[in-house]
Amino acid sequence: MDTAVFRDMSYGVYIVSTLDGERPTGCIANSIMQITSSPATIAVSINHDNYTNGCIAKTGKFAFSILAERSDTGLIGNFGFRSGKDEDKFQSVDYETVQGIPVVKGTCGYVVCRVVDKMETATHTVFLGEVLDGGVYEGMGDAMTYAYYHKVVKGKSPKNAPTYLPEKSEKADLAAGEKPQNDGGQEKYVCQVCGYAHEGALPEGFKCPVCGVGTDRFKKAE
Repeated sequence: MDTAVFRDMSYGVYIVSTLDGERPTGCIANSIMQITSSPATIAVSINHDNYTNGCIAKTGKFAFSILAERSDTGLIGNFGFRSGKDEDKFQSVDYETVQGIPVVKGTCGYVVCRVVDKMETATHTVFLGEVLDGGVYEGMGDAMTYAYYHKVVKGKSPKNAPTYLPEKSEKADLAAGEKPQNDGGQEKYVCQVCGYAHEGALPEGFKCPVCGVGTDRFKKAE
């Protein structure tokens, strides 16, 4: 089966948030959809290995904040490539509390849900949530799509994401008759944490715009 077909399916990019006791926590998700309109019900898929999964189960509530194309891309690195078990992801994040659950500002808006059911798969839990509240943050523009994240932000999916697919190597691309991505002769450096690809030499003091790591975590593409 050619799993590349899954890349043509449409997804958004969201921060799913809940509580770890009294401490806010959360993770990046892209598999969220509205199931019904009355009562409004949302389904979200969270990997069993994500710390957020168990926190949602214990709290019985979750929210999701809809990332915008203008949102700080550092939010993706913070919530997508770090564990809430070890770090306070909300420490440097602008957020507010709605219905007792943290929601992230600097996004298109948020939806807060109460868990009403769940379904277990081999790797993920699909939580069904009845909507309790929702709001819009004005002036953020278009919502970020998964395609935008890959093509413009140039990031890759965390391995726990429902839509994660192993990236093809450049050698495999060449074997398939594709041109190398940096065939213009310009060097390319790839972040080994989040997959962000930087064209050209890395400036002194450069930080990854997605996950914030330094140049020591970048590797020159072959």
